[in-house]
Amino acid sequence: MSDQRKIEIEEVDSVEKPPRARVGETPMQDEQPPESASEKLGRKRDYLEGFLSAAQAAPDSAEEVKAAIVEALQSIYDPEIPVDIYNLGLIYGVEVTEDGDATVTMTLTTPHCPVAETMPGEVEVRTLSVPGVRDAEVKLVWDPPWNPSKMSDEARLELGML
Repeated sequence: MSDQRKIEIEEVDSVEKPPRARVGETPMQDEQPPESASEKLGRKRDYLEGFLSAAQAAPDSAEEVKAAIVEALQSIYDPEIPVDIYNLGLIYGVEVTEDGDATVTMTLTTPHCPVAETMPGEVEVRTLSVPGVRDAEVKLVWDPPWNPSKMSDEARLELGML
């Protein structure tokens, strides 16, 4: 018994283009008066000034750069545990030379961690984003293996382990 299906084919000469969405067609914008060119430029300048003012000056010493790197690493959270990787104890060391070369030694909770391929790259990018860092190297190590005793008291409290 043959189980073949027939596909119907329709040949056409052309297809109508779908209508394009227009920014001015949204209901919210229809209720507001149109923005003048000078108002729009002023809004863009405000955004740019806020962005530029957020940029920080490079720290003066290697210790200040190291502290800034630790702060940046505390903004990276483990995807399975609601604790940042620094307080989780995954960062074994942060070293910074006077030239601004940073080395971060880290581990993961297990070698089979779902973010094993991406987490070291994220650590490197966040480290490089710190003012005063010229170059960054992330060393992923498995010895000593991570265990819950490496967590900070804050992490233990967050996870209800205290």
